[in-house]
Amino acid sequence: MIMITVRHDWTHKEVKALFEMPFNDLLFRAASIHRENFNPNEVQISTLLSIKTGACPEDCKYCPQSGHYKTDLERERLMEVEKVVEQARLAKNKGATRFCMGAAWSDPKDRDMPYIEKMVKEVKELGLETCMTLGMLDNDKAHSLREAGLDYYNHNLDTSPEYYQQIITTRTYQDRLDTIDHVRDAGMKVCSGGIVGMGEQASDRFGLLIQLANLEQQPESVPINMLVKVKGTPLEDVEDLDHFEFIRTIAVARIMMPYSYVRLSAGRTAMNEQMQSMCFFAGANSIFYGDKLLTTENPEADADMNLLKKLGMKPEERHDYSDEAYEASLSSAIADKATSELFYEAN
Repeated sequence: MIMITVRHDWTHKEVKALFEMPFNDLLFRAASIHRENFNPNEVQISTLLSIKTGACPEDCKYCPQSGHYKTDLERERLMEVEKVVEQARLAKNKGATRFCMGAAWSDPKDRDMPYIEKMVKEVKELGLETCMTLGMLDNDKAHSLREAGLDYYNHNLDTSPEYYQQIITTRTYQDRLDTIDHVRDAGMKVCSGGIVGMGEQASDRFGLLIQLANLEQQPESVPINMLVKVKGTPLEDVEDLDHFEFIRTIAVARIMMPYSYVRLSAGRTAMNEQMQSMCFFAGANSIFYGDKLLTTENPEADADMNLLKKLGMKPEERHDYSDEAYEASLSSAIADKATSELFYEAN
């Protein structure tokens, strides 16, 4: 494997130039980088379960779970641990290697933490990687989740800092960055990306990727979501994003974050097989599997497996490593000792 330098100093001018490359040249460059660092014919499979639905106090304009908007979403209390574990077992049987649990909270309260920690422990005992998205975390809660065994924490930046206030007013961009810092400090892996097609300008897509790539340590997983327009939310009538622009976003994310898993996330029901295939070629190598992404539609599992079969692709298998082996793999991937730049393959 050829080591590719991970950069944390991307500029707006450089990212704009990537987006403006001839489409075939951009895809070729992204696919070449992808092949150097991943098996191009494998896709990491995750399943996402809503463990607490609706009545969220945040005002994210894209989200049907926000208590600020009138949607047809039925509110549900925090699921029982046993039911969560049952869903995780079903997900594993269908080929998932990572089980993600999401709760519509601004942040988890102290009273919720014992149940959350038990979910993590019991899902992990099934042999699955664990991921949660629970809103903002302080340092103590982040460490508690890590002690319970949580592998990944998802906290998206959503969009550029410049466009952020047009989408969310109940928490700041810095709040999101602080949560990512707490997750890192606790020793967990970061899953962080954003949503495109929310009426933003191209420069905001540049800005989102710059923020992610220029983090001190790039996220191990980068979900790129295409807006799913939900009736009753402020973005229900926003203009659709051109599909080629979405594919370009996937390709540029792969170039800027060569060792991250780039997840083709929400919005896949609006993508035909050909578009999804181009995204895989451009460097996407992770998907959510199952008929729901929290509360929005997702392609059926059988459809996903059929597409992968057509493409000669297969789900990525999970490999468990000891802490010692993982540390050794990190050490061997030091490309520049002078700057202590670490490269790693996210599991």
